[in-house]
Amino acid sequence: MKTFTADTYDPVEIVEELLDGAGAVRFTGLFSDDQIAQARAIIMDHSNAEAEKVTHFQGAAAQDGKINLQRRVWNLLAKGDVFADMATHPVLLDCLRAFLGTDMVMGSIAANRILPGGPGQEPHVDYPYWDMHDLPSHPARLNASYPVNAQVTIMLDPFTEQSGATAFMPGTQKDLRYPTEADNFFDTCDRMLGNPGDTVLFFGAAWHCAMPNTADHDRNAVLSNYVPKWVKPLEDLPAGLSQDFKDSASAELRQIIGLNHPYPEVLDKADAMNAEGRT
Repeated sequence: MKTFTADTYDPVEIVEELLDGAGAVRFTGLFSDDQIAQARAIIMDHSNAEAEKVTHFQGAAAQDGKINLQRRVWNLLAKGDVFADMATHPVLLDCLRAFLGTDMVMGSIAANRILPGGPGQEPHVDYPYWDMHDLPSHPARLNASYPVNAQVTIMLDPFTEQSGATAFMPGTQKDLRYPTEADNFFDTCDRMLGNPGDTVLFFGAAWHCAMPNTADHDRNAVLSNYVPKWVKPLEDLPAGLSQDFKDSASAELRQIIGLNHPYPEVLDKADAMNAEGRT
């Protein structure tokens, strides 16, 4: 996996790598030690205090009675300013806009905490592709010639083979489909290894999954999903945020939580005006 910094990244090169290369790139040095420690403390506090939340790709864990060893914290923008800073990092926004369009929006921002003994996930692709195991529910000729998904993983703990660092199959984003057992994912997968503060940007059409945590420490990460402005987001982010938060949001934050994109709208009640067109 190619690695970049704020000084060496090139959005054009990164878009090519996401579409035609491995499907994932790594950044180092985007976030300070204080930001990582603050984000981790908030996530640990919420995941210890709250009841279990909805999660995905954990069917085997649920059957084995181990789903409690993987914990989600949703709606992170409402839980600390550090998450807004992470979501609007200029390097990430620069790459995401080149990949998904200048008005792209955030589909969700959550934490994934895998405790020691956590069993990991089934190999999958991410929203809005994530239920392609039910192929008839998707449009005809759906393909990966252009992206409608990007994922950002910000590591808050060491991502090692022992701690369950995300596994992925480089290049599989080019062939848009849900992986099957016949693909032998675990025999040929690579790993998204890194240190706290490292960030991975990847095309969620590449097959991937969290792996079992056999280490003696938790494996925490901030997971963000981004989509083009015309794709329905996974989380209703504006509904989970206070009016004060929305009123004081930066221009970048307003864009990614969808406040600049009015649709769907009750057009029968909209202002009488020409709302779209070249002129």
